Amino acid sequence: MTELVDDTLALTGRHMRHIARVPEKLIGVTVGPVVLVLVFGYLFGSAMTVPGGNYHEYIMAGIFTQVMFSAVGTSAAGVAGDLHNGLVDRFRSLPMSRYAVLLGRTFSDLIMTALSCVVMAVVGTLIGWRAHHDPLSTLAGFGLLLLLGFTMCWIGALLGLVVRSPEAVNSVAMLITMPFIFLSNAFVPLGGLPRWLQIIAEWNPISAVVSACRTLWGNEATVTSTAYPSQHPVVASCLTLTLLLVVVVPLTARAYQRATTR
Repeated sequence: MTELVDDTLALTGRHMRHIARVPEKLIGVTVGPVVLVLVFGYLFGSAMTVPGGNYHEYIMAGIFTQVMFSAVGTSAAGVAGDLHNGLVDRFRSLPMSRYAVLLGRTFSDLIMTALSCVVMAVVGTLIGWRAHHDPLSTLAGFGLLLLLGFTMCWIGALLGLVVRSPEAVNSVAMLITMPFIFLSNAFVPLGGLPRWLQIIAEWNPISAVVSACRTLWGNEATVTSTAYPSQHPVVASCLTLTLLLVVVVPLTARAYQRATTR
């Protein structure tokens, strides 16, 4: 276990030092989220109304969740790039666990995504977003976002190992993430959707995470849905993300072993 921790820390540090040498990579996790907050906060906020809530506060949980969910593409591209440029082959020649290789990648991507949360929180505060509950609940909301980001990093790693093409992996990741994000309550209330589409959106795991963050931060809007994820979003989010991790982590380790033995 000590060797796994040491190897994971070493590889995480390696990925972070690489980012320091290529600071252009920080643009996607700093400028991009700021643009999202400003576009949705000012442009859409002037035209949208939320039953029982303020749209500036309503939208922030959706933007936070979207950025954490987009870690799928970041990790997928990173893993596919490592396979393509031979970095994984060099790791294979070293006496280290395959889990350390995957943990180093996912932890470094999670750190970058967490940086996005910090930037968005600052900008969101400037446009009027506030967390109204106690500090513990506020931190719990951000902890849930980090759990989502970590889960998405593992799913992205699995995707990168399966697709293996740096050119194709971003397109595949977008095809996966876009329906989940926009068919949810991240940006608009679900009450105006056709009933069959509303049911799909209510049971979308992203809707549960967004609702959980709004609940923990005190940014709730009026909820009319009787679906379990809408009524108990925190519990539903934690159960769903934990189950995904339990399933995806072994699958990713197995895919890594197959990819490195061909």
